[in-house]
Amino acid sequence: MSLKPVVIPVDDGRVGRVTGRLMRPPDATVLYLLAHGAGAGMHHAFMESMAQELAERRIATLRYQFPYLEAGRRSPDPPTRLQATVRGAARSALELAPDLPLVAGGKSLGGRMTSMAQAAAPIDGVRGIVFLGFPLHAPKRPGDKRAEHLFEVKVPMLFVQGTRDDLADLRLLTPIVERLPATMHIVDGGNHSFKVPKRSGRTDADVMTEVAEAIERWVAGVV
Repeated sequence: MSLKPVVIPVDDGRVGRVTGRLMRPPDATVLYLLAHGAGAGMHHAFMESMAQELAERRIATLRYQFPYLEAGRRSPDPPTRLQATVRGAARSALELAPDLPLVAGGKSLGGRMTSMAQAAAPIDGVRGIVFLGFPLHAPKRPGDKRAEHLFEVKVPMLFVQGTRDDLADLRLLTPIVERLPATMHIVDGGNHSFKVPKRSGRTDADVMTEVAEAIERWVAGVV
């Protein structure tokens, strides 16, 4: 297993760069460009665990920071800068692992910014998008406007969603997914971070394994 720190240029009209981490198992078959959510960066326990679980399934990951967290700020950058970061990370992924097929996406905000970038103009090399909790709406404010751009995305998509996710009412998201070139994997009892109630008898590790296996199955059918 190799873990390589990388520097990723961000080109949105301003000079900038962010850091990343490439985790590549020796027998990797695909590279997943894995962006973080709004409140926690690439070193969050969820991101670390997800990368490790995927590596055990021959899926390499390139995790990376968005500029606002790289600079120690809490408020996300404008969408244009976030999407420019996604594109910069994708270019770096192709340079770092030109032999591996590329899928992209990530946790919550990271997945949404990836799909918005892809909808605006296809990202070079990206064969599919994996959402780890698509943030369809704000908590307790159901709506589907955040999904409108998804109909401009032409690559296959995988939505991994929890049944208790207060940022994605499945009654709204399910019919949208059914109209897309997409698949959904439901984590029973999972919230937006895929945490399940203790009474379920399942651990965080159990759920992370489930999510990684769902990604593994989906990737096998896409690349």
